[in-house]
Amino acid sequence: MMVNQKHLFVLAAAVALATPVWVFAAGAEEERAYPSRDIEVIINAGAGGGTDTIMRKIVSLIEPELPVGMFTVNKPGAASATGPNDVMNSEADGYTLGNLNYGSVINAVWEELIPGYDLAKLNFVALITQEDDAIMVGPDAPFQTFEAFIEAARQSPGEIRVADQGIGSRVYLHMLRIEELFGVEFNKISYAQGGSAAQREALVNGEVDAAITSLGDFAPLLNSGDAVGIVEFSSQPNPAYDVPTIIELGYDDLLSGSFITLAVPADTPTDRVEVLEAAIYRAHQSDDFQSWLAGIGVAGPWLGDDEVEEFIETVQAREFAFLDQLREQGILE
Repeated sequence: MMVNQKHLFVLAAAVALATPVWVFAAGAEEERAYPSRDIEVIINAGAGGGTDTIMRKIVSLIEPELPVGMFTVNKPGAASATGPNDVMNSEADGYTLGNLNYGSVINAVWEELIPGYDLAKLNFVALITQEDDAIMVGPDAPFQTFEAFIEAARQSPGEIRVADQGIGSRVYLHMLRIEELFGVEFNKISYAQGGSAAQREALVNGEVDAAITSLGDFAPLLNSGDAVGIVEFSSQPNPAYDVPTIIELGYDDLLSGSFITLAVPADTPTDRVEVLEAAIYRAHQSDDFQSWLAGIGVAGPWLGDDEVEEFIETVQAREFAFLDQLREQGILE
């Protein structure tokens, strides 16, 4: 049977017109080397805080390692889980990267704050920092040592105001540990919105007498002399600040701290994860990043894709046990 060439041409044109544009776009995207467009970085904290500052620094160093740009978006809230939740629900194409810390790994999971929030929906790419917690006071505070701080609370139960980062947050829980160990009570004032930036403002304005978070979070005030660290809940002296460690004071059961991990959606292609991990690793290991971290008193260990999940599972097992204990005692609902 003879086929009319004109009819074939018309049919082919009709098929082309009926094919959605996104099909061609998707095919073109797969043909291009990854990455071929800008990468979104979702920061799970408000602007100006310690997490935001560290994330923006590392992003500024990752970007030159890639042939595309990166842009940051702050999405705080829900115990630092709002940002990671958005990452979980993003396309698994390597163009969305986000960070998680203690709150988004512990509090958000244990309290089931967001329906469907599940760390199994993420592929953890790296751990880039670990930060020990500390207590900061104003330069004119009547207690300039940890011992004096505890004694003040003993003399005035419930009157010493301490800024934390929200009921159930890591530092709030650590204040409960301190109260239980020493038999004292503080007036714990929560700044769930704004994180360490809100804590710094509260200390400077006299809203609180002390604040608990990392020394790195308070670097601007420590460097200016508007805050003083009286103890760091660490085992090793901080290279940036002359602050007594809790081990030096003889309390090895009061170690406490946070971390920053980076993750992408779970089904992100392995080759794209490898590209991101390699770029992050080069930025992390750079003298620029490591010297900058040391200058603000933050440790910069590295855990790659194969090691981060084991780290998180270990932290969860320890912290969930403590939270369950507090719930059984009626301290937490």
